[in-house]
Amino acid sequence: MDAVFFGLVILQVLTSVLSYPSGAPTSACVDMMPRHGGVQPKPNPAPYTIHPSSTTFQTGKPITVVIKGPDYSGVLLEARSGSDSKAIGTWQTPPTNTKFLACSGNQQGAITHANTNIKNNSTVYTWIPPATAKNVIFKATVAQQRTVFWVDVMSSTLTSSKGGTSLDVYSSAERIATPRIVTLLLFVFLSFCSIHGCFIMIQY
Repeated sequence: MDAVFFGLVILQVLTSVLSYPSGAPTSACVDMMPRHGGVQPKPNPAPYTIHPSSTTFQTGKPITVVIKGPDYSGVLLEARSGSDSKAIGTWQTPPTNTKFLACSGNQQGAITHANTNIKNNSTVYTWIPPATAKNVIFKATVAQQRTVFWVDVMSSTLTSSKGGTSLDVYSSAERIATPRIVTLLLFVFLSFCSIHGCFIMIQY
């Protein structure tokens, strides 16, 4: 009986130590919390920062993302719209030692580690924006090891550049052009009057 109990304890310990070395489970998609047998995340601020290649995005145009900081072994990376917990967009071919994780019904909705090999500042992730997003943040859980990890590592907010610039430029040009056209028409009218005596018509 003692041997059986001891064997169960050893099995539980080994299971905890080896928790998800080949990637986060889909159950972590929403809260992005590792299931590491009761181990709690380290307090923020984390020693990691997320760096997108741009502060704006356009539908279908790739954005590259780098997690900068110390070497890490585990990761769960998603793109989200504001405070929504749904993973949006799609990730392109995962870099070495990482893989896709199906989140929010999307087979390429997130990226996670494929093994515990080291990832670092040269690990580049590529994301494709969807058509519906207006504001996007990248959110990650980053683990140096099983018992040392941080959640809620977030990038700055990216905004959609769809149509915004052209509309602003058009509005500015229109505001500038309108007074110039009025001035030109007034000049033409006064020139015509000086030649043909418009003051007589006005007096009459």
